[in-house]
Amino acid sequence: MTISQKSLHVIGIIALACLASPKAEGSSHREAPGITKTPKVDATDFYMFNSYEEGREGFVTLIANYIPMQDPGGGPNYYMLDPNAVYEIHVDNNGDAHEDITFQFRFNNQAQDIVLSIGDGGDKRLVPVPVLNTGPISAEDEAALNVQETYTARLIRGDRRNGSAAELTDTEDGSAVFEKPVDNIGQKSIPNYSDYAQSFIHQVNIPGTSKTGRLFVGQRKDPFAVNLGETFDLVNISTSPLGPPDANKDSLADKNVTSIILEVPKEVLVGENGGAVIGGWTTASRVESKGENGMQFQQVSRLGAPLVNELVIGLQDKDLFNRSHPENDQQFAQYVTHPTLPRILELLFQDAGVEAPNAFPRSDLVAAFLTGVEGLNQNGSTAEMLRLNTEIPSVPPEEQNRLGVIGGDNAGFPNGRRPGDDVVDIALRVMMGKLLPEDAAPSGNLKFTDGVSIDATRFQAQFPYLETPHPGSPNKKSFEVKLQRAEMPQGPYKDTPARFDSNQSQLSTPKSGSPSFYRLSGEADKQRLELRNLEVGDKGVRMDVRKR
Repeated sequence: MTISQKSLHVIGIIALACLASPKAEGSSHREAPGITKTPKVDATDFYMFNSYEEGREGFVTLIANYIPMQDPGGGPNYYMLDPNAVYEIHVDNNGDAHEDITFQFRFNNQAQDIVLSIGDGGDKRLVPVPVLNTGPISAEDEAALNVQETYTARLIRGDRRNGSAAELTDTEDGSAVFEKPVDNIGQKSIPNYSDYAQSFIHQVNIPGTSKTGRLFVGQRKDPFAVNLGETFDLVNISTSPLGPPDANKDSLADKNVTSIILEVPKEVLVGENGGAVIGGWTTASRVESKGENGMQFQQVSRLGAPLVNELVIGLQDKDLFNRSHPENDQQFAQYVTHPTLPRILELLFQDAGVEAPNAFPRSDLVAAFLTGVEGLNQNGSTAEMLRLNTEIPSVPPEEQNRLGVIGGDNAGFPNGRRPGDDVVDIALRVMMGKLLPEDAAPSGNLKFTDGVSIDATRFQAQFPYLETPHPGSPNKKSFEVKLQRAEMPQGPYKDTPARFDSNQSQLSTPKSGSPSFYRLSGEADKQRLELRNLEVGDKGVRMDVRKR
């Protein structure tokens, strides 16, 4: 599929770039005053993309992340989801800005009340322990775990509260109750967390199809990347917002989130009469009351495209946006037609020649924010949501462009969102007018950046895509590992895509058809790291990273 120049003018989803608001922390991390009080129901990011794992071309992956800014060592209670809330992923497949499909998740945290016998003689007592586990945990043996986390998942067709509901069930035993792995307490408690968490990937029966879906709910490394500290200090980026795209620290590099990850056959989402384009968003609602008419819920969190609420919506309307539904988004129109971010950047960097676009109202952003992109992912609705054209083929990770559509990759943002799409850099450039005529956007061709880059090589190439969460123990100094490759030992060496698993201290890279020699560069080289135990497999090359 190709997109006309006219259509390109509307791909700037407005939610991505307002980097000067002091009330925000990352992509929907603490984005509104009300949600800061209830982090268990705070959605941090939402992803929706055509699955790019080999052999899964007929599926769409949905990822809803919750509970922001998780420090790995956040014990003794860690980061359980809220049993008094419903977490939902919604899909509009007929363009009426109302959900047609909802996947609803409810959680139950059952205390095991582990006790120890304390004392002797006539003063012996069974005393409850104050910690989450009393010994090592594995997938085969969780006897030492003091709280068992389980959840249910339902597919609701029609209205989320009044529609027809059916349970998702495990293909192995038919159960409608799924187990969730405990958070990554540390390597002594869970020696191999990657394998432990892998055992909680469930093959699921999905009502309405004979195909098998996949489901995982659990802690993951936060996939979002952003230079928070410098960005929110009036965009005080040390290398400047016009500098290198990868020269600054990712403020979320050592943080975790809790992920709801579901892979669904495409035909379930588009419906019998729907088109190829679907719209999606995630919400969380708290139980307000339990009356004769059943449970009553209050929606407190909402997230479609990244960075909308905290970086576009005015402070006075942030809580209202979190409570609102897409069909009512016209009430927020002024934040789209007259966005504040470009003017803020102009005020901060006018000495460097930065000028905000002068096209008002910003019809290009209105189109992207409310309708989707003509020729790419319009679905007929007028509402804020993440839109995906399910007919555009996925792109393997080694071929994905981190800038998505503006980088020539129509399978990326804003056509859905993949983990490796660098939405901050995309947003900065689009908001400053990259897709507008030059006379309407004097700074439109400048390469704005927050100085932190992200791409598909930072993630797994298969479900659940997101990386193993950081362990609470042992504490390790975090660093980025950059790999270079050459066809001769003497070079020349050039940067090559690589994925580093800091928990296992392993580096992996796609296999090349020609002889290859590898070396580390950048910060890894400064820290006297070296490569060992290189292994070549069918799908790529893996090697250990060790201190010299």
